Amino acid sequence: MLDYLTQNLSTILVITNMLLSFIIIFRERKQTAQTWAWLLVLMFIPVLGFILYIFFGRGISKEKIFDLKMQGKVGMNVEIEEQRQALMRNLFPHPNTAQVDVKQIIYMLTVFERSLYTTTNDVTLFTDGRQKFDRLIHDIDQAKNHVHMQYYIYRSDNLGIEVRDALIRAAKRGVKVRVLLDAWGSTQVSLNFFSELKEVGGEVSLFFPLFVPYINPRINYRNHRKIVVIDGAIGYTGGFNVGDEYLGIVKKFGYWRDNHLRIFGPAVYSLQNRFLMDWNSQHKNEVLFAEDYFPTVESQGNVPIQIITSGPDSEYEQIKMTYLKMIGMAKKEILIQTPYYIPDESIHEALKLALLSGVHVQIQIPNKPDHPLVYWATYSFAAELLEYGAVIETYENGFMHAKTMIIDAGIVSVGSANIDVRSFRLDFEVNALLYDEKIATKIRQAFNDDSLKSKRVTKEVYNKRSIIVKFKEGLARLISPLL
Repeated sequence: MLDYLTQNLSTILVITNMLLSFIIIFRERKQTAQTWAWLLVLMFIPVLGFILYIFFGRGISKEKIFDLKMQGKVGMNVEIEEQRQALMRNLFPHPNTAQVDVKQIIYMLTVFERSLYTTTNDVTLFTDGRQKFDRLIHDIDQAKNHVHMQYYIYRSDNLGIEVRDALIRAAKRGVKVRVLLDAWGSTQVSLNFFSELKEVGGEVSLFFPLFVPYINPRINYRNHRKIVVIDGAIGYTGGFNVGDEYLGIVKKFGYWRDNHLRIFGPAVYSLQNRFLMDWNSQHKNEVLFAEDYFPTVESQGNVPIQIITSGPDSEYEQIKMTYLKMIGMAKKEILIQTPYYIPDESIHEALKLALLSGVHVQIQIPNKPDHPLVYWATYSFAAELLEYGAVIETYENGFMHAKTMIIDAGIVSVGSANIDVRSFRLDFEVNALLYDEKIATKIRQAFNDDSLKSKRVTKEVYNKRSIIVKFKEGLARLISPLL
């Protein structure tokens, strides 16, 4: 019997792998492109492919992550329901954005996403990491009640020490400090790094903690959000993580170009809600609603904002739907900054349709990879739009990490979500939609300044790429649903 098994081991492995492939993958009901990509992996590398699927391909149940029915929109249920009813009766005030009609997208995000729409927000845009973290540390030093912090990447380098020490100072003053880090993104920082913070009352937790370093069956589902809430009145969100490279002082990347928002106003309630839900998902002892977390904010600002979140726990791909709606609304121009442009078919086709309709589409991507296959897939997909008249630029002044979409200088999205399948379906993300011509014009000007530091990709240059580059692009495109 043993001899028989040994002689027919390869056949047994192939048959077993095929059965497992069809049972597991089709049970997950993935998108067609993802299904075929995983089938290729499982067929060509049977044993290793199955192991990779266990760690990178399995779906997760939202019921096991967030008790959506019980938690709801913590602290905001009444306000959101009132807005929903007003919208459905057409009794809801809309922002005066002459360049673009935003009524439909506000309706979509309020009624179906249950995203709180607020109008009295003061917004500061940061495009430089040093300036952003200087202001953040200043705000932490002024905190009186609580600091809630959530990052995908946190490093124990000079910047990490600066931020940690500010949190320690706050905790020593009696401020409640909670820090939530993604276990995969923050593998380079240990919990011992925060020992003094914990000794003075701070709490530090990991999202989807690893069983052993770098190993976790849920490793493919990352909390990519960047959120800081201070006293329920000040909120930060955008693209910067905590690490020296985000200050532009790491030689590999050079200057780090990103977008981050400081919000003072009622839109912070949505960031607070998102943090509390993420925090509670990792704890048996949940943080319950308290008025201190949702104080009345006396803001003199006038920027209308909605906060959108999505992830593998979502009912549908909210951020992707928002991007699609924004693209469809454009009448003059669509400006995009993204480090990764690996769209699904719907986004790619929507941009092609916009181009064919006479809309100016301009996309800025990095000129260097932080993940090689991801970069070559980005370059390939972006260059494909050249045939339709898009302007594609590679940022030459460092590394482009901003995740920005500007529509007709009237509506702008800034957040953590890239234009790729991972951000749409696998990662937990958060974006801010701003319906304001002044802030949209300011961000558009920053985009134009970046354009002066970028190199335009032409069809002539792209067609002259080497065979090696073509091979890299072909391979990257083939596995792009898994990147």
